[in-house]
Amino acid sequence: MARFLIEVPHEPERIACARVVQIFLSSGSHFLTHADWGCMDGEHKAWIIAEVASKEEARSILPPSMRSQGKITCLNYFTLEEIDTILQYHDASLLPELRHPRVEKEGEIYASSQ
Repeated sequence: MARFLIEVPHEPERIACARVVQIFLSSGSHFLTHADWGCMDGEHKAWIIAEVASKEEARSILPPSMRSQGKITCLNYFTLEEIDTILQYHDASLLPELRHPRVEKEGEIYASSQ
């Protein structure tokens, strides 16, 4: 299963916050009743992390009236080894002119043009 961050914005008015929270809490959905909220810090969004099979399944967690507003992001981890491999690949693919040694000239550093 994949992990998804579900982000649901809402209007910043106090009544809008209360209505959205009420919808989530009265839904009976474990995901919705355990949402995190940013309203008290001025970020009028709810966030949910769910382990489900697809983005579509993650979107279906939301009440139908909020599905079009929801932003669904697949989450992943990186290992240090994966990053090292990515960086090695990109370092090897740098253009030759970007790999010239740097030289100092009059107190400034320039890329060598030779």
